[in-house]
Amino acid sequence: MSLTSQPPVLVVGAGLAGLACARELHRRGVPVHVVEASDAVGGRVRTDRQDGFLLDRGFQVLLAGYPEAKLQLDLDALDLRPFHPGALVQRGGRRIEVADPRRHPLAALGALRAGLATPADGVAMARLLWQGRAAVRSGLDHDGGGDTQSTIAALHAAGISERLIDGFLRPFLTGITLDPDLRVSARFARFVLGSFLAGPTAVPAAGMQAIPDQLAAGLPPGCVRLGARVLGVEEDGVTLTGGVRLDAAAVVVATDGPAAARLLPGLPDPGGVSTVALWFDAPVSPTGGRPLLVLEGDGAPGALVNNVAVLSDVAPGYAPAGRSLVNASLPAGRGDGLDDDALEHAVRAQLHGWFGHEVDAWRLLRVDRIAHAQPRQEPGTLDPPQRPVRRQDGLWVCGDHRDTASINGALASGRRTGIEVAVALHERALVAAG
Repeated sequence: MSLTSQPPVLVVGAGLAGLACARELHRRGVPVHVVEASDAVGGRVRTDRQDGFLLDRGFQVLLAGYPEAKLQLDLDALDLRPFHPGALVQRGGRRIEVADPRRHPLAALGALRAGLATPADGVAMARLLWQGRAAVRSGLDHDGGGDTQSTIAALHAAGISERLIDGFLRPFLTGITLDPDLRVSARFARFVLGSFLAGPTAVPAAGMQAIPDQLAAGLPPGCVRLGARVLGVEEDGVTLTGGVRLDAAAVVVATDGPAAARLLPGLPDPGGVSTVALWFDAPVSPTGGRPLLVLEGDGAPGALVNNVAVLSDVAPGYAPAGRSLVNASLPAGRGDGLDDDALEHAVRAQLHGWFGHEVDAWRLLRVDRIAHAQPRQEPGTLDPPQRPVRRQDGLWVCGDHRDTASINGALASGRRTGIEVAVALHERALVAAG
């Protein structure tokens, strides 16, 4: 029996992992069909157009240094627009620029003079970044130890000063991990830091939606079925709402972790971290047109916003001509219990201290409350870094909860699952052929 004579492999979910899995199967000549409950591909990586603005669903960026991004995406075709390699830290009533000392030595010296770091921090950070490079180049399995430390413990062990941790590294890493306490796995943090060094931080000119759209464009016409919610999965098929049954040669559940746990008995729910993002229409950019992330470096009690980005300074197409698109992001736990009106008032009050009266002229476009922004990855989660994708019941599962909680992890997990499913079906065909 040939692979093409069998029913297709059914992939449940058209997020990055599901699309990467489907692309790998298609590349290997395996018929594949993707079913997606929502109205477009992308999963958590989506972009909406509102009043001429491009609003990603929460603050999202692509680290072009991710190994899987280089392998699976046409980065040139995405027309990536990079952030400036550094950040502005809002601290003590002023903004301090922190930059890569290899590219902007004067800015790095300014951060030292501003009291954001000590002379010894340079050596400690160099060691930490070297570990990050090694994690990206050789893989997390070879990053010099198991997954036993939290990020905050690793920073302390590296000898980094409290002033640099609280003034820069905590808000910077919180923007990635959404965990202000930095209890997240140090193995994950090292990998992300190494990826920052390996390429620019960027957004596609047409919004983050361009990434899943590009992946889906590599699939045959009609391969992705939208608006198809899966109620149940079995080894040889799925059941959709309305009782529709679709047969399959194999079934891959490529949803986020909580949804996968609901569909697959016995699969642990990895838990997740939330985030809230507020999008504002501003008459002018509050950072003077510079594509820089602004970080909350005071650690002030009650502060809600961790980072601000003017997306239209990075990619002008995010806003109509003559307007600026400002994103204010809150990590997990901040703003809980506040309705949208109260949250907007509190965020404006904080940003008024950053940018002054110009905040009064901003118009709120949307509030994104994302309950599951990424899986929780505390120490021990990434040991091993890649969790099994084949289950004993004959079903398959992929997603960032089977790898690192990142775009890289979703792409890697999907590609890995596509390879393993194709190999398993080929072996099954050989057995059937005698």
